[in-house]
Parts: sequence; C-alpha cells; structure tokens
Amino acid sequence: MDPISTTPTRPSDYAALSAGYGALLGALVVAARDRGGDPVRHAELPALGLATFSLTKLVAKEKVDAWVREPFLEELADGERRPKGTGMRYAVGELLSCSRCVGTWSAMGLVGLRLLRPREARVVIPVLATAGVNDWLQTGFTALCGRANLNQRAAGAPAPEAGDHDRAQRFSSAR
Repeated sequence: MDPISTTPTRPSDYAALSAGYGALLGALVVAARDRGGDPVRHAELPALGLATFSLTKLVAKEKVDAWVREPFLEELADGERRPKGTGMRYAVGELLSCSRCVGTWSAMGLVGLRLLRPREARVVIPVLATAGVNDWLQTGFTALCGRANLNQRAAGAPAPEAGDHDRAQRFSSAR
C-alpha cells in the first residue's frame, strides 16, 4: 500500500470511508440490541464466512462485476489494477482493489442482511456460501489435475486424455 503522501488523496478521504463503515456498523449494533437475543448464532458463522468470501471475490475480482469497479479502477490486461482519479474516488479504488477491504464491507452487508431481513438472508447466504465451496473445489480440482499431468509428463507417461491438455496448460501458465 502506498503512503498517503504519494497518493492523490487526503487523510480525510480515508476518514470518510472509515466513518461511513463505523456509522453502518453502529446502526447494525443498535438494530441488534433492539431485537434482543443472539442476532447471529455461532453455527451460522461458517456459512457467513463462505458467503463473505464469495461476495468479496465477486465484487473485487470477477469480470462480471467489473462495472462496479470501473469508475474507480483501471484494470490492465496484465492483471495490474490502479485506482483512478483523486480524493475519494482514488480511495474507493484502493478499497475495491483490496479483497480484505472489500471483505470487511461484504461481511457487514451480509450480517446486516441476516439481522434486518432474515428471511431473505436464508436464501442469499446459502447461495453465496455454496458458490464459495464450489470455488474452492474447482480450484483444488484444477490444481490436482495440473499436478497429475505434470507428474505424468515428468515420468514419461502417455499424453493426457482428450480434454485434459487445456486444463494442464491453464494451470501451468497460471503459475
């Protein structure tokens, strides 16, 4: 992360983002207090964590949500991402390029949905959590297939079966 002195921002730009986050979080705390009981059960945390992972990846990384990032980030073909503009626009661009940062906002949004609209959350959170599990499984499957194909080549084994070559090539080029 670049120091503020080298970016076209002021500390007040970051303070405004922090204040917005704090105000929303405070509002959720007040809403939770008024409802009594346990607003989110401990058993819900794994699903919320996976849903947060999924939503964060969607907003911060996936092409389908590039429209959200476009006003704030320049995304280059080589994968580099640079914030656009100055001031608050630049600060939001930095936030959107950081999956940990987007993750904190995503977590608050999903917990807020769970607290304020529990019926809708019972649909959204499992869908996002399942997508997160799928993402992990797809990544693991691709890595295992790529490793197996590399091991086959190293051992002088026959070429991979039809359809396996593209997957091995994608895995090798991603490293």
